[in-house]
Amino acid sequence: MSAGPSGGLSRRGLLTGAAGTVAGAGLAGVLPAAYAASPSAASPPYATGPGVPPGTPPVLVTEQASKRLLVLDPRRRVWDPAAEPAVVRWQFSPLGDPRYRDLRPEASWVYPCEAKVRVHRKRTLVLTTASFGFVAAVEYPNGRRYWGAALGPGDDLFNPHSAEILPDGNVAVACSSGALVRLYAASLGPDATRYAEDRLKGAHGLHWDRARRVLWALGDDDLVAYAVGGTSARPTLTRTSVTPLPVAVPGRTAGGHDLFPVAGRPGRLWVTTNAAVFQYDQRHGTFVRDYPGHELIDRASVKAVGNDPRTGQVLSTVPEKGLEETWWTTKVGVHRPTGTYTLVNGGIYKARWWLPR
Repeated sequence: MSAGPSGGLSRRGLLTGAAGTVAGAGLAGVLPAAYAASPSAASPPYATGPGVPPGTPPVLVTEQASKRLLVLDPRRRVWDPAAEPAVVRWQFSPLGDPRYRDLRPEASWVYPCEAKVRVHRKRTLVLTTASFGFVAAVEYPNGRRYWGAALGPGDDLFNPHSAEILPDGNVAVACSSGALVRLYAASLGPDATRYAEDRLKGAHGLHWDRARRVLWALGDDDLVAYAVGGTSARPTLTRTSVTPLPVAVPGRTAGGHDLFPVAGRPGRLWVTTNAAVFQYDQRHGTFVRDYPGHELIDRASVKAVGNDPRTGQVLSTVPEKGLEETWWTTKVGVHRPTGTYTLVNGGIYKARWWLPR
């Protein structure tokens, strides 16, 4: 199972009969399927406690051990929801939620692997995917479904690995095992199925570039820019540029993984590969390592990376040895200044600062 949720190795036989089981006893059953800690959770409070820089935002994680998305209190370096439920500011799982029943979450929501927060027409949405087929745009904080789909639920033949919402309300999905990028006409409604498609080997990351009005997509070997045409009801995707990723070992695939905007620095994108953490300078079309803190941030197997422009902090996740799955971690690394968040009994894949944009 070394391929993890980003690989093409089928796990149907392994997980048959277990897809609805919640692992991680320390988190299981702590909260209902869609939960906010208090009425103020619609705008989670920012950290002011000792040991954490003032203004530190909450942390959004894909927590695979309990099959949930969690927004966690940044004032606590150790998160233990079983002992201290208030550390969870908000959480989401489609399991048992009738609004997502048609997406078969008991089969499709097995390894939640993406979560990013966006603002669309004054609504805060969390874009999420899971390796066994689930993809959705979820309204925050009520958990309502803006749009959702299940791509081959019950197996990782598609492996939705990232999603992004466009200004017209349509939703793009990157499927790593399926080697494709799809743009769904989600503006038509919560169960819209029409899409445009392009092939991209190992599609892992997506980002809508407001300034350049292109959809960036990250694959195993390339960073691709797409022009979006057609109409909202019938969109099209056209490649406008393809930039090869840096390769650490000649003859090997670069293994593009995470793609995220560099907050506060327009024209730059975070790009992680199997071997390194880069920033892509769009103006010059180059991958650089000239960012502050690169000595500690730039390392192999980084699953997620992002910065907070107000405090200068960068967070990232890398797999931790000795856990149930080889791609899990209980820790979210923080840089500038250096620190660590730990989720007791966790199985984190990605972490993001809660910065609606």
